[in-house]
Amino acid sequence: MRWRGVRWRRVVSQVGRSVTVWAVSTVTMLVLAGLLPDFQLQSPDGDSATRIAMTAAFGAGAFGVLSAVVWPLLVRLLLLVPALVLGLLVFFLNGSLLLLALRINPSGQSEAAPETAVIVAAVMSAVASATGGALAVRDDDAYRRRLSRLATRRRRSHPPCRATPGTVFLQLDGVGHDVLTAAVAKGLMPTVAGWLGAGGAPPTHRLTPWRTDWSSQTGASQLGILHGSTFDVPAFRWYEKDSSEVMVCNRPTSAAELQRRATERTADGGLLSLDGASRGNLFGGGADEQALVLSIATRRRGRENRSRAGYFAYFADPANAVRTALSFFAEVGREIGQSTAARLRKQRPRVKRGGLYPFVRAFATVVERDVVVAAVMGDLLVGRTAVYADLVAYDEVAHHSGPHSRDAEKVLQRLDRALALIEKAAEHAPRPYRIVVLSDHGQSPGETFHTRYGLSLGDLVRAGCGLHVPRRAERTHSGAEARAAVRAALRRPVEEGGEKHRPTRHSEPVVLASGNLGLVSFPDVPHRMTKEELDARHPALLTTLANHPGVGFLLVRSEVHGGVVLGAYGAEIPLDRLDGHAGPLAVFGAGAADAVRRTHSFPHTADIMVNSWYDPESGEVLAFEEQIGSHGGLGGAQGRPFLLSPVRVSEPAGDGEELVGAEAVHRVLRRWLQEADGPQVPLSAEGERAA
Repeated sequence: MRWRGVRWRRVVSQVGRSVTVWAVSTVTMLVLAGLLPDFQLQSPDGDSATRIAMTAAFGAGAFGVLSAVVWPLLVRLLLLVPALVLGLLVFFLNGSLLLLALRINPSGQSEAAPETAVIVAAVMSAVASATGGALAVRDDDAYRRRLSRLATRRRRSHPPCRATPGTVFLQLDGVGHDVLTAAVAKGLMPTVAGWLGAGGAPPTHRLTPWRTDWSSQTGASQLGILHGSTFDVPAFRWYEKDSSEVMVCNRPTSAAELQRRATERTADGGLLSLDGASRGNLFGGGADEQALVLSIATRRRGRENRSRAGYFAYFADPANAVRTALSFFAEVGREIGQSTAARLRKQRPRVKRGGLYPFVRAFATVVERDVVVAAVMGDLLVGRTAVYADLVAYDEVAHHSGPHSRDAEKVLQRLDRALALIEKAAEHAPRPYRIVVLSDHGQSPGETFHTRYGLSLGDLVRAGCGLHVPRRAERTHSGAEARAAVRAALRRPVEEGGEKHRPTRHSEPVVLASGNLGLVSFPDVPHRMTKEELDARHPALLTTLANHPGVGFLLVRSEVHGGVVLGAYGAEIPLDRLDGHAGPLAVFGAGAADAVRRTHSFPHTADIMVNSWYDPESGEVLAFEEQIGSHGGLGGAQGRPFLLSPVRVSEPAGDGEELVGAEAVHRVLRRWLQEADGPQVPLSAEGERAA
C-alpha cells in the first residue's frame, strides 16, 4: 500500500508540473501575441478574452505535444545533415511545428508569419524548458528523470549496476598544468578550486603534472591514454612511405587505423572495455557505447556507429536544441567581435580568424560541449562503469586567441560550469562516482614561423633543395639575422657533381607541420634516408635548416651513429651520447633526449624531424602552422598537462617519481579502475578445479 501511495504521489506531481508548464506556455503565447504584430490569436473582428485564452491554451498544448512526439523523428533526419547547419534547421523546424500547431487549432483563428513563428517557437521552448527545470529541481526524482533524458543513448535493457564506484574521466583538451593552476588562482574555475581545497575545506582531489612524449598532441596522447600505446605516432600528421599515405590523427580513416594498430600491439581492447562509454573522442577505448567518436565515423554497420548519432538524444528535446542554437550564434558573434577588437588593437601575435572559423569555434565550444556533457550525465544516470569524454573547447580557442588570452579564460569558466553539472548529476547516479579530470597536452604561446621570417617551413626546405621558392618568401620583414639566413637559403647554389640538382616533381619533398614540429620526407626513396644520403643529394639542406634561427634542432638517421641530432654552428650529437644537458636539446629540459630517442625508433619517423626554436624564459615556440597557441613538439607548456584525481584513489606516482608519457597515464587509470573493484586475487588452475 505504501508503494502505491508513493506511485500515486509521483503521478499527481508529474501531472501538476505538466499543467503548470502548459499554463505558463499559454501565458507566454498570449504575451507574444500582444507584442508581435504578425502573430494573431483572434479573428479580425475581435473575440472575447475567454475565447482568446482558449485559443492560446489549445495552441500551446498542441505545440507541446508536437514537440514531444514529432520533434524526435525530425532530429533523426538531422543526422544526415552537416553539423554546422544544425542551428538554422533547429529554428526552422521548431517554427514549422508551431505553424502546424496553429493550423490544427480548433478555433481556426490563430495565425503567424513564418519568420514570426520562428521567434515565438524559440521563446516558448525556452520558457517551457526553464519552467520545467525550475519545478523539477525541487524534486530529486524529477530532477533525476530530467537529466536522464539528456543521455546520448540509453540501453533498452541495462542490467542493474554494481555497488562499486564508477569512474568518469573528463579530458580538458589542451589545458596545461600551469594554465589550470593560474585559472584556479584567478577564481575562474571555482569547481576545481573547491576540489583542491580552496577556502579551507579539505581537498577532495590532488593535482599532478605529467610529461608528454615528443609528439605533444591529442592523437598520440589520447591513443596512449585509452589504448596504452603511442608507438609509431611521430606527430599529428606524417607521411608513410610504405603506403604513400599521409596519416592525420583527426581523419576518420587514420584514427581507425591507429586504433587498430594500438589494439594489435597491446593485445587489449582498451581502457573502457568493461561497460565503458566513449564520448567526443578520437578513439573508442574499447567502449561498447560510443558517440561522437572519430574512429567509428567510417563504419557502416548502423546509424548508432556514426559519429553524429550522439547528437540524437540531446537534440530530441527541442528546448535543448533551441538553447544550444541560440548559444551557437551568440558564440559566432562573440568570436567576430573578439577578432575585430584584436585587429583594431593591432594585437601581436595574431592569426587570421575569418572564413568558417567563427562557426568552427562555436561548434567546438557550444554544440560539442553541450552534447558531450549531456551524454556523460546520461551515462552516470544509467550507472556505467567507466566513461571517458573529451571537451575540446579550450584547445580550439587557444590555437587562435592564445593560451593565456581573455578569450581562452572565458572558455575555462564555461568548462568549469560543465564540471559542476557533471558533479551534480553524479549525486543522483545509482552508484558512487569518482571524477578524474585530465588533459592530453598543454599549449605553448608564440608567433608563427611564417610571421616572423616571411616564409614557411616548406619554403625553407625547398630553398635548401634548390627548388623554386615563391618570391613572397624573399620579401620578409623579419630582423637582420633572419634576413641573412633567408638570403643564404634562397640564393646559395646547390651543386652535385659540378651541376645544379633539379629533382623531378615526384622527388620533391613532402613537408608537414604539427604545431612547432615539422616533418620532411622524400617519397621517391622507399626507406628512411640517412644523413649521408641527404648530404649527397641536397648538400645545403641540413645546413640550411639547422642554422636557421627559427629552428631548434633536427633529428636524422645516420649510417655511422644510428641517429644524430643536428643544431646550429655544426652541432652534431649521436643519439647514444645525447644526455639533454648540453647541445641543442639543453633548453628543452628534462626528458627531451629520451623523447627524441624513442621517436627515432618508430618505423614511420620522417627523413628529417624539425623542432622549432624555443625560448625557455618566455616559454614561446614558433608554430609551423597558423597558430599562436600551438602544440605537437618539444618546448614549454605544451608538454606539461595535468592529472586531477580524487584523493581516495592511489597516488599516480611515487614520491620523487615523474609521470612520463601517455602510456604511463594509461597504466595509472587502469589501476584506478581495478581498485574500484576491490582486491583481485587470481585463482590457480588447481584452485579452480577444486572449487
